[in-house]
Amino acid sequence: MRDLAAQALLPVNTALAVALLVLLLLTAATAAVCRLAPDGTRGRAKEILVAGVRATAQLAAVSLVIGWVVHHTAALYAFLLLMFAVATRTAGRRVTPNGTWWWAAVPIAGPVVPVVTGLTLAGLLPVRGIAMVPVTGILIGGALTATVLAGRRALDELHTRNGEFEAGLALGLLDRDARLEVVRPAASDALLPGLDQTRTVGLVTLPGAFVGMLLGGASPVLAGAVQLFVLIALMAVQAVSVALTVELVARGRLHRAEPDRP
Repeated sequence: MRDLAAQALLPVNTALAVALLVLLLLTAATAAVCRLAPDGTRGRAKEILVAGVRATAQLAAVSLVIGWVVHHTAALYAFLLLMFAVATRTAGRRVTPNGTWWWAAVPIAGPVVPVVTGLTLAGLLPVRGIAMVPVTGILIGGALTATVLAGRRALDELHTRNGEFEAGLALGLLDRDARLEVVRPAASDALLPGLDQTRTVGLVTLPGAFVGMLLGGASPVLAGAVQLFVLIALMAVQAVSVALTVELVARGRLHRAEPDRP
């Protein structure tokens, strides 16, 4: 029954493969023609194509192993650790090219670990089973997005308004406080995607958790309750991620300065 319901929504066949390929090529072509890259080149088109191919390979691999992983506790937590490591690397390298990228682990783990631990202790999230993977993955993904947006906006703002930072130092502010005055307003914009998604849920889109539970046979009330939990948990995780990212930038832990050379 579940397979039939899923096929009714989006049948897995040749037409789907062709549609995905066309959409990916159209996206890459748009980025290339409009030069949608920070340096005005066509480099973003290649990134889009690589991302599409990687997503296909990764989802194929996950589809093959996840059924086995959820029945082996050690493998399950190794998989979650892998998710965290990839998220840290991805977020960190998006924010800065130097060796401080690993500090991105703090705003990702900082909110996700307490939330998942709290849900587990409260009995809302089983220690074993399939639920641990998607819930933790959603929260890690939300923290990754917030960290990237906050980190990039904060460091861009600090570079653009470096004169204001130096003026703050001249007035007697500590380095942290002077940076904080510059980066915090800009970095707070990282909360807007999650906020808008929560405000418009049910009116603009029906998110994946809601639709997935309906296809699995759950009642609309139960599906809505689970989706509400996901959205609220995401906002909490992202708020902490942004706050920690801003603090790391303000303290100079996360920066874009070139490494010292002998």
